[in-house]
Amino acid sequence: MTDQTAPLFTDIHPGPSGGMAHWAETSDGKRIRIGHWPLEGAKGTVLIFPGRTEYIEKYGVVAGELANRGLASMAIDWRGQGLADRLTDNPLLGHVDAFPDYQKDVATLMRTARELGLPRPYFLLAHSMGGCIGLRAVMEGLPVQAAAFTGPMWGIYIAPHLKLLAGTLANVMPRIGRGTDLPPGTKIDPYVLSEPFDDNMLTTDAQMFDMMRDQIAAHPELALGGPSYVWLREALAETKHLASRAAPSLPAVTWVGSNERIVDMPRIQERMESWKGGTLEIIDGAEHEVLMEQEDLRNPVYDGLEKLFLATVSA
Repeated sequence: MTDQTAPLFTDIHPGPSGGMAHWAETSDGKRIRIGHWPLEGAKGTVLIFPGRTEYIEKYGVVAGELANRGLASMAIDWRGQGLADRLTDNPLLGHVDAFPDYQKDVATLMRTARELGLPRPYFLLAHSMGGCIGLRAVMEGLPVQAAAFTGPMWGIYIAPHLKLLAGTLANVMPRIGRGTDLPPGTKIDPYVLSEPFDDNMLTTDAQMFDMMRDQIAAHPELALGGPSYVWLREALAETKHLASRAAPSLPAVTWVGSNERIVDMPRIQERMESWKGGTLEIIDGAEHEVLMEQEDLRNPVYDGLEKLFLATVSA
């Protein structure tokens, strides 16, 4: 059962009124946080799968856009981030023991949605790492009518001359007891606090970048930095595994910024080319966070989400 009410911070860029959060326990005993934004007369509920380092409050702006289009929302703090149980002694380290463990979080999210009686049908909106988790979930029968992905992590962008080294270190370091070390080129400090807005890899919208920075500055317990070697090993193995599997029979659209520098574009293109009923949309000039881009870049994404989701309601 879903446990007691959990905190939901609404002091910095809150989502729609009436938002709530709950603690819930997974099948392997991890405490995660699940938030939702109800909507009177909603035409369905969008299940938001955040990316690595993210947290429920970051998606308040997304929930607001969806509410304007007649859709309720639910979001999750994955194990190891947000206010969910952290998995190592260093709370800033991004870590997971095994990538399929995230599916236990998905199962808990679905159980909570049913317990709360959130309006059906359900739809998936999955970003970055959440896109990797969401792809496995829909392959394994997640009960959604349509799936939308933004900058999905179906592969990780690694400079060609570093790919072999990264893969080798990701496998060797855990074997010698250094699985919770940071890979080269990553930092323990949260990206938005350690990097300037200029030429950042997330968004070209300064106000959205400030929102991310302000939320973490006000609530440092939400912060997360670089990943562990174990996380990297597991992510590389999971994305390789998913690439070998067929896409499900499900309407799907993926949006990616033309300046994407975090996830692997060829993997995304290969997946969507083979997805019957799937479409890939490139947002010219956008970075990784297409949902939190400048208004003229993000609005077509939200309009596309409305079209994708509500088409299944009226069909």
